[in-house]
Amino acid sequence: MRVRALPRRPEVRLTELGFGAAQGGNLYRATTDEEFASAVDTAWEAGVRYYDTAPHYGLGLSERRLGAALRHRPRDEYVVSTKVGRLLVPSPQDAHLRDSDGFDVPASHRRVWDFSRDGVLRSIEASLDRTGLDRIDIVYLHDPDDHWEWAVTEAVPALVELRDQGVVGAIGAGMNQAEMLARFVREADVDVMMCAGRYTLLEQGAADDLLPAAESRGVGVVIAGVYNSGLLSRDRPPADAVYNYQQAPAELIDRARRIATVCETYGVTLPQAALAFVRRHPAVVSTVVGVRNTSQVVEAVRRSEAVVAEELWDALAVAGLLATAH
Repeated sequence: MRVRALPRRPEVRLTELGFGAAQGGNLYRATTDEEFASAVDTAWEAGVRYYDTAPHYGLGLSERRLGAALRHRPRDEYVVSTKVGRLLVPSPQDAHLRDSDGFDVPASHRRVWDFSRDGVLRSIEASLDRTGLDRIDIVYLHDPDDHWEWAVTEAVPALVELRDQGVVGAIGAGMNQAEMLARFVREADVDVMMCAGRYTLLEQGAADDLLPAAESRGVGVVIAGVYNSGLLSRDRPPADAVYNYQQAPAELIDRARRIATVCETYGVTLPQAALAFVRRHPAVVSTVVGVRNTSQVVEAVRRSEAVVAEELWDALAVAGLLATAH
């Protein structure tokens, strides 16, 4: 599988397809240890060497499972990213309840926002303990939307210090918006941004600010949410398709179906085109796809390997379904 290095941190090299481990934290429904371990094995055999997780995913379950699945692999052959900003605080009085944040796990901990220097250090130490790894290759600030000042004045300097000490390899932020990510690129000493859902075949808002800023400053961009949380994940979007984790509006479903029709005339599916499109931008270093089991990994790899004719993008532009500037 093709690999791209972070421009500012060339020792950190990401495969063009990354393994999103949120579902290993029982996102929406339970996943067994065996299913997840098999998914990691299948991804490894296919050449995937970039794996993304976070404490938020299943209250640490994703980190524990991912660390266990990778522990016997040669450490210098893969890249792991995790996130800081939410500390997991024990909440034994709620352990009989289920997590209320979308993960099918006991509510044995609660998430507490913390972008302080101490919070960053504690979070990374806890992540190292849960994963059992000797280091974290990439650390992202996780959803600092409402905490810009806190994040940029305390969390970023703490991460810079850790990076300079060699504790982590590269630093950045991961969000579901592009505007603040672009601001981090312009104003902070960062190496890589994870942008979820704002640069896809359906919408290209990140092309107006984040991607040009990243390209000009040598900051890599990892694209997540390439299917807009479901709307672009099927060959033909159904009437109950999901967009941004909610029922998709009828006009967006119609637009996605029209894109799918044009894709079909060029012999590719909508998901195949969705993956191929985001990789065309020179600032994009990897695309992370969330997977739960072996079959989903096989499907993601198959889609990733599809050859998409350049003429498709011109056809979509002519149809008014893609801005020619992108």
